[in-house]
Amino acid sequence: MGKSLFKLTSLNANGIRSAATKGVEAWIAKTRPDCICLQEVKAQAEDVEGRFEEMAGLKGHFHFAQKKGYSGVAVYTKHAPSDVIVGFGSGEFDAEGRYVELRFDTPARKFSVISCYFPSGSSGEERQQAKFRFLDAFDPHLVRLKQGRDFILCGDVNIAHSERDLKNWKGNRKNSGFLPEERAWMTKILSETGLVDVYRHLKPETTEECYTWWSNRGQAYAKNVGWRLDYHLATPPVAQLARQESIYKTERFSDHAPITVEYDFNL
Repeated sequence: MGKSLFKLTSLNANGIRSAATKGVEAWIAKTRPDCICLQEVKAQAEDVEGRFEEMAGLKGHFHFAQKKGYSGVAVYTKHAPSDVIVGFGSGEFDAEGRYVELRFDTPARKFSVISCYFPSGSSGEERQQAKFRFLDAFDPHLVRLKQGRDFILCGDVNIAHSERDLKNWKGNRKNSGFLPEERAWMTKILSETGLVDVYRHLKPETTEECYTWWSNRGQAYAKNVGWRLDYHLATPPVAQLARQESIYKTERFSDHAPITVEYDFNL
């Protein structure tokens, strides 16, 4: 592999237009990632055209939701992909704009960067059941994908895996995002499916500094009553090349903080 690092950022933007008004483009230009994965872009093709097709010199590739102002994901990259995969083959969830995969394949290597936005179940039981259906459908997709290529999946997973990953874990054991079934799914992904939680690979014991999302209620951000919901999930050969991570909290572009990992390879 080459000498330079591959710098990969993930951010739930909570609306790309909203994040732009809060300075996210200038921050991307300053930090200069190779790729940035966005979730919850909350835009349609006509909103992006002529405005967000590129940001800070990076070319955007999108999966828009059919419903306006809802969901949507993107990967912005300075490297031209060999292929772009929109959706993962689920009629229900592909309509919600939750998955875009950029492939950077060479004769020597098959490698993907994925931006994925997992459903939230916090609005009620109907969406919680949808979240469970998503998890059931997504697990076999990841198994199949891992059999044929290396990848890094960046995204808002909407699950805090362990007690270290949220401040008020005792009070949230019956709440979406920390339900036993959701946490068991994460455990399965990291054990049976064999993916690596890259942040935890680099920082196995951190607590308060690991949070990437804060409620807008009750001064949660000021008091750092947060959750770790945003992940880099990688196949083991790629995860072993992770060198350093950072969660940026100096400026706020959304209710999530961007998480960046630098990997010891280049495209």
